[in-house]
Amino acid sequence: MIDTVLWLLSSVPTDQQCERVTDGPWAEPVAAWTSLAFVVGALVIVLQARKTGSVGRVLPFAALVAGVGIGSLLEHGPDPGWSDVAHDLPLLATLTFLGADAVADLGGRSRAWWWWAAPAIALVPLVVLAPRPGDFAQGVVAAVAVLLTVVRARAFPELRRRTAWALGLLAVGAAAGTMSREGWPWCDPTSLWQGHGVWHVLAAVALVVLAPTVGHAARAAMSPTERDAPVSG
Repeated sequence: MIDTVLWLLSSVPTDQQCERVTDGPWAEPVAAWTSLAFVVGALVIVLQARKTGSVGRVLPFAALVAGVGIGSLLEHGPDPGWSDVAHDLPLLATLTFLGADAVADLGGRSRAWWWWAAPAIALVPLVVLAPRPGDFAQGVVAAVAVLLTVVRARAFPELRRRTAWALGLLAVGAAAGTMSREGWPWCDPTSLWQGHGVWHVLAAVALVVLAPTVGHAARAAMSPTERDAPVSG
C-alpha cells in the first residue's frame, strides 16, 4: 500500500495543487524545495546502510529516491518542457523497483536490475505521448507493487513493523496533501505551509523507514562480507 499512496499523491497534475505559481525561477517554491527531502532521505539511507554493512543492497534504491526528489524539484521549480518525464520516470522506476524487490525476496533470490528497469523504461513513451493513459499505467504498476509488498510483509513478519510505520507516515502525508489541494479546506495559496510540501517530507521519511527491507531475503542468506558487495540491480 506504500506504493499506492506514493503514486496517488505524486502523480496529481501540478494545476491541481494549491500553491500559487510564481513568475520567478521556482514556479512553486515550497513544493520545489521540499522535494529535496527525497535527496536528503537518499543520503540517510546510504549512511544507515553503512552501519549494517548493506550499502550495496540499498544503493540502487537510494539512487531512485534521490531521482524522485530531483525530478520533483525540476517540475515544481524551473519546470522545463521535459519536467513531466523527469518527475514520472524516477517515480515509476521506484514503483517497479519495490515490486521487483518483493518478488526477489519472496523467491529467496537476488534482484536483477532489468526486472524493474525494463518495465519502467518501456512505459516512458506512454508517459510522454499520452499523459492520462500514462497515469493509468502507473496506477496499474502501483497496484501490482502494492499486492507484492503486502504479500512480502505477510511472508516476513520481521518486516511488518517498518512497513506499518512507513504506511502510517504516508497516510498522514496523503491526508495533508489531499486536504490542501486546490478547492479543499486547507488550501491557502499564499501560505508557506503547503500540504504537498508536507507530503514530500513525510513520503521521504517513509522511504527511509522502508529502506532496510530492501533485499531482505537475499541479504539474510549472505555473509557479512557479501552483504556489502555491490549488486547489479
